[in-house]
Amino acid sequence: MNRLVKVMLTSLATIFVGATITLVVVLYTTNDTNAGESESIDTIVEHSYESPEITTDLQDGSFVRIQFQILTDGEAAKEEISKRDFQISNILIKELAKMNKDDFKSGLAELEDVVKSKLNEVLIEGAVTDVYTINKILQ
Repeated sequence: MNRLVKVMLTSLATIFVGATITLVVVLYTTNDTNAGESESIDTIVEHSYESPEITTDLQDGSFVRIQFQILTDGEAAKEEISKRDFQISNILIKELAKMNKDDFKSGLAELEDVVKSKLNEVLIEGAVTDVYTINKILQ
């Protein structure tokens, strides 16, 4: 029985050392060259879509004209967003109809977040990574 225990302990130690070495090799030899780096501006521009300019009224009767630059995570998402421009307009009209003049002046960041999340709900290919307001006029 002494010999059997020695063989089992040696086998378990060998398996443990082999698993540890395999784990270290896998973790440190993955070829992830983009880790920690941000996207280049060329890639960002390549995967972004300029929304149509929307003119609509706010809850208090003021009029607003607004346009967005929508950043996606890839070419497939950009193509899908460009086909869904009618949904972008719909989302914007519905969200802007809930706002008054003061909300619009101070709440552009929240509007951008809402547009981003609503677009991600309808997208099938890829995702929207960011939304920037590039043009706004309040009358």
